[in-house]
Amino acid sequence: MLLHQLAHEQRTFWRSREAAIFIFIFPLLLYTLLGSVYSDEIEINGISVPSADILLAGLFGYGAANTAFGGLAIILVGRREVGILKRLRSTPLPPVTYIAAVLSSTLLIFALQAIALVLLGRFVFDASAPANWLGFVGAVVLGVACFAGLGVGAASLIRSAEGVSAVVNVVLLPMAFLSGSFGPREDYPGVLAAIADVLPLTYFLDIVNGVYLDGESLFADPKALGVVIAWGAAGLVIALTRFSWMPRER
Repeated sequence: MLLHQLAHEQRTFWRSREAAIFIFIFPLLLYTLLGSVYSDEIEINGISVPSADILLAGLFGYGAANTAFGGLAIILVGRREVGILKRLRSTPLPPVTYIAAVLSSTLLIFALQAIALVLLGRFVFDASAPANWLGFVGAVVLGVACFAGLGVGAASLIRSAEGVSAVVNVVLLPMAFLSGSFGPREDYPGVLAAIADVLPLTYFLDIVNGVYLDGESLFADPKALGVVIAWGAAGLVIALTRFSWMPRER
């Protein structure tokens, strides 16, 4: 049943051009645009790093948040409000199996997106390959786990299917900017730096930069790892206490 539902989730995703563009293609488009504008090296902590590498790591983090947080929140709220989740509860499909299929589909989509970003960087912008491939794969799983927890938690709080895209973008885009997905954050004013220091994407990008640029272990920064896991767990707690299968606007 899990594999059957996973196949259904994949067909549903790829048949929706809006979902494919917003969730899968948009990070690739942003990397293409930013990589075309920033062609020189970028200095981080006194070290010059090719801009293609910095932007690739940053867009990898943004892709994780966009796919797992934004994508899941939009999908689950939309399905809840049109009654799909309600009808699913009356079928033999166990709720745990359905959620597992949705999360597995999200992981697969982000894994494909990560591969596409690496290939785009390598063959179009001459970016480096990940210095630690094993850590890079671990970061894929970690990113989906953290932001999926936040995505399901956000879906539990958002009431309107019409407003879910606006809410997601109001959270996602400023977080990506402040966390450094689109460029270095060393020169931020004090207020913006303080906000960035509490965001999960900031610490996830620290982990991504470590495994991708420096070849570090996935566990090299325990603080960053702990903050990312804590944010994901917080979203999961909200989901467990507030998630509803029934429409809220009726």
